[in-house]
Amino acid sequence: MVAEIAAMSLWFMSAAILPEMIAEFPISEARQAALSSAVQAGFVVGALLSAFLGLPDRFDPRRLFAICALIAAAANLSLLVLTPGNALSIFARFLTGAMLAGVYPVGMKIAVGWGKKDRGFLVGALVGALTFGSAAPHLFALLGGAEWRWSVGVASIAAGLGGLTCLFTTLGPYHARAGRFDPRTITEAWTNRKVRLAYAGYLGHMWELYAMWAWIGVALTASFALSMPAGDAATLGRLGAFLAIAAGGVACIVGGVFADRIGKETIAILAMVVSGTAALATALAFGGPAWLTLTCAIIWGAAILPDSAQFSALVADHSAPDKAGSLMTFQTALGFALTFATVQLTPLAAEAISWPMTFALMAIGPALGVVAMLRLKILTAPTE
Repeated sequence: MVAEIAAMSLWFMSAAILPEMIAEFPISEARQAALSSAVQAGFVVGALLSAFLGLPDRFDPRRLFAICALIAAAANLSLLVLTPGNALSIFARFLTGAMLAGVYPVGMKIAVGWGKKDRGFLVGALVGALTFGSAAPHLFALLGGAEWRWSVGVASIAAGLGGLTCLFTTLGPYHARAGRFDPRTITEAWTNRKVRLAYAGYLGHMWELYAMWAWIGVALTASFALSMPAGDAATLGRLGAFLAIAAGGVACIVGGVFADRIGKETIAILAMVVSGTAALATALAFGGPAWLTLTCAIIWGAAILPDSAQFSALVADHSAPDKAGSLMTFQTALGFALTFATVQLTPLAAEAISWPMTFALMAIGPALGVVAMLRLKILTAPTE
């Protein structure tokens, strides 16, 4: 968990320090968006290659995790010497994302090897760690203030140390290794109906997740600015983003505990119902009392994540152990390919139809995810 938190602190770094970089360097709006979306694009490319080649299942996942985390840390650290917003800095963010494809899904491969009956908790704890790591850049930016280079340096060092830490972990009794390269492995995403439904639920979840994570700070700042000075609104917006994202990490771990008792599909359904409702509540509270908008956003952030771990655990449950790593990696590749579009389109939608209406559109994803999970729940229900 420590290694996952540290390595994933690189994900939202450019978004967290963007205001400070803009104050120092002229960066066009297109390049601002590219700095954030390049991570998504890199992750998709890296995850697709990893899944197709079967890297998480064919090689020692601890070493793969460590190598990828170290390269990602070096790529992030290069932002200290590159001009923010230029082609090389955008490529550095792309490379960071590509390497993180060897961190997040590979971490899940390690986690599912440690149990079956408590797999919901194991993956929930891992995804919770990812969430704390994703929230960390906002905290670093808050502590570093105008010194954005400090934030970049701290996150890079943490990620490198996290990669080395993973080398000291052990593999669980349920860990399985694929004997050879088999490109047909990922076809189970279509041929295995249970895996296919888990994928469908995951895509509904990803429709809202990263769009919310990437832009909630900006949206909250815009809401707060309607009732307070701009400086105070920006500070509270940044703090609100950290709290909303971090709340999901806590809820993910709690959700994992209950998933093993009442069912992974049930936890996913409950989480998506609450997150969709909270998205609508945040839309209605936008521009109102700051405490109310912030409360709705934190509830949304808490509910938006617990289902994520369960989708991955369900894929592991319904696939062969020596294929689980590749199928979970391919699952994340498809999900992040979707987020590449949603993260880019969210600010454009907000400008065209307002933040409240954009939040309402985000609720469509979890609604469709609920349908997929209900179908899977029926399919896996015991028969007498």
